[in-house]
Amino acid sequence: MPSLRTALALTLTAAASVVAPAAVAAAATPVPLADALPADSVADALPTQYVLGALGSATAGGVGPVKHLTLDPLSGTGTDPLDNAVGTQVADFRPVSTAGVTAPLTGGGSLSTLPVAGPLTALLPG
Repeated sequence: MPSLRTALALTLTAAASVVAPAAVAAAATPVPLADALPADSVADALPTQYVLGALGSATAGGVGPVKHLTLDPLSGTGTDPLDNAVGTQVADFRPVSTAGVTAPLTGGGSLSTLPVAGPLTALLPG
């Protein structure tokens, strides 16, 4: 029955027979120093097109959903605290009300549907 020492010696011998030829082959083909170094500058060595593409995708994925979230989660319910318009009419003048200002929020609007900020969100990715 082989001992542990014999099994270990055989394992090490087999590993050395696999590793030694690879080490000799690697040492036989030297790599010129100029080919081993990166390009002239670090910026040339970086794959900027992939970095910018990943940054654009990450920004679009992060900002896109925010543009379409409902700003007032209670809109359309009976307990919406922003659904309170105040209006008045003096003599024969047109009535004045705050309903026009709060309507985009109380109607379940998102950032992209607001009157002033909506067109500006088109500049954001997503």
